[in-house]
Amino acid sequence: MADVPTQSLANHTRLDPSFHFFLLPLGLVAIVLSVIRIIHHPSIASTLGVVLAVGFVMIAFKARGYALRAQDRVIRLEERLRLAVLMPEAGRARIGELTESQLIGLRFASDAELPGLAMRALNEGLTKKQIKSSIVSWRGDYFRV
Repeated sequence: MADVPTQSLANHTRLDPSFHFFLLPLGLVAIVLSVIRIIHHPSIASTLGVVLAVGFVMIAFKARGYALRAQDRVIRLEERLRLAVLMPEAGRARIGELTESQLIGLRFASDAELPGLAMRALNEGLTKKQIKSSIVSWRGDYFRV
């Protein structure tokens, strides 16, 4: 991954060009055009066009949402396993108390700072955003959907 810039808090979000720059705009244009058509030429066919355009956009969002949800489940498992290895014995019993959102935020922490940051997240109730802001040594996630 030499051509991929090193991730940080400032650049870790990811745009999927096929979704964000093709499917989503295409769906929004289809909705707008079908609404214009139903206004100018109301009929069953133009009504069906609106329904299909909205359905198309919903399918795109649901498909992306399912992929992200599945990936979040994998991240949750990975981070629990990583914490089980890296946490001191006293902290291991509390791994189950971390929320899915906290575990997703912790995935960016280096192995060295993960145990301390996980304990802070537990003790202070840190949010995903607060966790990511607290990371000093960023561990990139280059496989996010």
